Amino acid sequence: MAPWAWTWDLCIALLNGRFARIDGRGSGCFRIAQGSTNLFTDQSEDFSVEIFQRSPLPASCVAPEELKQQSSLHADLLWLDIPAISVLAFELKRCLSRKAADPVMEEEDRNRRMRYETDERRIKGTVVLMKKKNLLNFEERLDRRIFRPPDRKVSLQLISAVNGDTDAKELRGKLGKPAQLEGWNSANTPLMSEYFTFSVTFDWDEEIGVPGAFLINNYDYDEFYLKTLTLEAVPGHGRLHFICNSWTYLPSRTPPALQYYRGEELVNLRGTGTGELEESDRVYDYDLYNDLGNPDNANHLRPILGGSTEFPYPRRGRTGRPLSRKDPRCETRLPFSESLKIYVPRDERFSHFKMSDFAAYALQSIFQFLIPEFEVLFDRTPSELDTFEDLLELFEGGIPIPDNNLLESIREKFPLEMIKELLRSDGERPFKFPLPQVIKEDKSAWADEEFAREMLAGVNPVVICGLKEFPPTSKLDPKLYGNQNSSMTKEHIKDHLDGLTVDEAMENNRLFILDHHEALMPYLRQINTTSTRTYATRTLLFLKRDGTLTPLAIELSFPHDKGDQLGAVSRVQTPAEKGAEGTIWDLAKAYVAVNDSGYHQLVCHWLHTHAVTEPFIIATNRQLSVLHPVYKLLHPHFRDTMNINALGRQTLINAGGILERTVFPGKFAMEISAVMYRDWVFPEQALPADLVKRGMAVEDSKSPHGIRLLIEAYPYAVDGLKIWSAIRTWVEDYCSFYYKNDEVIQEDHELQSWWEEVKNKGHPDKKHESWWPKMQTREELVETCTIIIWITSALHEAVNVGQYPYRGYPLTRPAMSRRLIPKHGTPEYDELEKDPEKAYLKTITVQIQSILGISLIEILSKHSSDEVVLGQRDTSEWTTDMEPLKAFGRFGKRLKAIEQEITEMNKEERYKNRIGPVRMLYTLLQPSTELGLTGKGIPNSVSI
Repeated sequence: MAPWAWTWDLCIALLNGRFARIDGRGSGCFRIAQGSTNLFTDQSEDFSVEIFQRSPLPASCVAPEELKQQSSLHADLLWLDIPAISVLAFELKRCLSRKAADPVMEEEDRNRRMRYETDERRIKGTVVLMKKKNLLNFEERLDRRIFRPPDRKVSLQLISAVNGDTDAKELRGKLGKPAQLEGWNSANTPLMSEYFTFSVTFDWDEEIGVPGAFLINNYDYDEFYLKTLTLEAVPGHGRLHFICNSWTYLPSRTPPALQYYRGEELVNLRGTGTGELEESDRVYDYDLYNDLGNPDNANHLRPILGGSTEFPYPRRGRTGRPLSRKDPRCETRLPFSESLKIYVPRDERFSHFKMSDFAAYALQSIFQFLIPEFEVLFDRTPSELDTFEDLLELFEGGIPIPDNNLLESIREKFPLEMIKELLRSDGERPFKFPLPQVIKEDKSAWADEEFAREMLAGVNPVVICGLKEFPPTSKLDPKLYGNQNSSMTKEHIKDHLDGLTVDEAMENNRLFILDHHEALMPYLRQINTTSTRTYATRTLLFLKRDGTLTPLAIELSFPHDKGDQLGAVSRVQTPAEKGAEGTIWDLAKAYVAVNDSGYHQLVCHWLHTHAVTEPFIIATNRQLSVLHPVYKLLHPHFRDTMNINALGRQTLINAGGILERTVFPGKFAMEISAVMYRDWVFPEQALPADLVKRGMAVEDSKSPHGIRLLIEAYPYAVDGLKIWSAIRTWVEDYCSFYYKNDEVIQEDHELQSWWEEVKNKGHPDKKHESWWPKMQTREELVETCTIIIWITSALHEAVNVGQYPYRGYPLTRPAMSRRLIPKHGTPEYDELEKDPEKAYLKTITVQIQSILGISLIEILSKHSSDEVVLGQRDTSEWTTDMEPLKAFGRFGKRLKAIEQEITEMNKEERYKNRIGPVRMLYTLLQPSTELGLTGKGIPNSVSI
């Protein structure tokens, strides 16, 4: 058989849709040579055609034996599209038949080549994008549409993947001429439209060769999210389809001509570190938390968090706003009316769906702004509630607001959809809240069993520890705080241990403790100088034979009147049901809830998820290209977090903000979170490590997750370990595809720079800690990425989505307290004996002002319309690498199986901690959810 014949057969086979892979190397090119003579040019050099095609052909074939035996012609082929093969087949047939010197064929060659040359002068393309619509400001949108200058345009430039720019000093792909989106200025944007298609025509430059990337510049006011670019009939290559953010390359595997642009993009994202950043900027940089206070307002002075041993803290995103003249260490704050304009990099801003919902932070801002308005209302209505039924009426009947003029004035100031739930105009009473799940079945959700159960299956199940010594001791410096050891004795608990001694109960892992004493005692004297009056608490619990917990004793402590050095003044309360002692026991549980609510919001929620994540986001965008596989892995788990945190600094955690108004530490709240950051250890954020550290599990190689739970019916841990394991398997499969061995990890300069920056710039107050992973092995990378994904997804949801279902009823989960337990013989004690409900309500904070805060917790617990849950992506085309796509599919299936397992366990009455006496199922770690207040669902990121 003549060489040209079987070569032509091979091309025909390719045209029929077969997938050739001859040498198994999968190099992504089709290289043809015969001897030392190039079939296309008759020159003594190899000929190669690089073809980048996004999807593999479905079938495969191997090289014919005669191809290997009779000629040196060979091919290296990974993906090839049909139009490109058609051109290649024609060239092969022409060149292989050249020796015949057929005049007819030569004329055919000339005619076809002329048609190609004519078509190749211009390349047609199609761009699909999603335009951002500002639904909150119709006038601004109208102005931009009517008065848009004609030079407001969007242009694209192709970048060669194979040919360098000869005018550049360094190797960089040749840059094509700019081409504008056609019809951009005339395109109308319907209010609820999502995707738009625009045409673009490029002047073709033969030196471009294969386009491997493109630059896009937006000179218009309107922003958009780019989805795809499709090029039709690229000369010699046919149709090319760019799915934005779908290509994945390690730095060393990036086409050489594109490496310059990969690095240049990272330089642009890092910025210069100077100047005020503007709305249009994309810069990621670091700064201290020096924007929470206001040096010009004596009541709003707050310490700078970060950069000191006294108040270490993770870093936040830099805005570059001017520094305060009064205190140049502090950054000036935006006016309240401009809160939404606080800088975050453009790619971190809420989608138009979330921004138009306005999420929770807009409501928080409104609440803060409306406090003076409502103070007028409060002066006309009772600020105290006398009975528990009065409080239930807030849920069943709503808050009566008799002054319609007040409502109208509020609506005039905020004529937006976002306040409809607060200010109802449908005939129902305003401020009517849905009944929290915790009291839907049983309005007396005070039982000791439920109080204890929520430490395992509530909104804050991440603090309880196994008791290792009795009485509990303190680690506080006795030189500063005196004796802070517990005053509990064996006499307090010995009769409630199922016949065991205290030592036997500890040896059998039957004693547990919820200890807020250590965290709060150093600040308690200062806190109690404000309107707050509370204790630092320790709660001792016993594990019963049925797997449930019961409280044994609660220790209430406050500083000695004559100085901290004299130690704590403590009292120990044990369970009681009747009379004054029964009421005091309920108050003791309320003080525990106050401590736990504040610690939960400040430390477990804000610090351990929101704050610690932001440095990872900044470092990822500064050091990892969007092409980097680790960027692709982590990016979905960073969505909206910087925007939420920035709005939080403006309206939530700032001096006088919502957090200070709704948690007991008040103005000392953020200081306490900084002190707690001293104990933060990154490797211990892994769920198995956390459970072992807290004494809730022991290492056990024979157990499914390498640990054995000491409370088998611990819903947060049981469900969490399933989720953790699924995440880790997914991360391991993904990383193993790109990193075949540890050497690839060590040689990845972007990865190494990323990890160094996380430690030295993102968490610099802890950069000298020995526990940081070295990032030298694949195992370290897998564990690190698993921890990050766990923090941003499951851990955050475990402490966030249950806020309203569990904390919405202030009788069982009060956030503040106003007075200590009254002394015997005082009028307050007499009231406690005669009217226990009124005495209880006077102790905890249930004034109308705090009830308004319930509405904020309700919104915080809701799922927004644009959330993407764990195991899903916002696009199915996030990568073109098939093995990671398959692994991600397995991850999604495993999460669905876990959800079914959780559903089945919740049906089993024997799992008492999953339902409790209030008949409230534990669903916080059930992966999927619907829109609204569901009490379940795991979004990918620290999002609201």
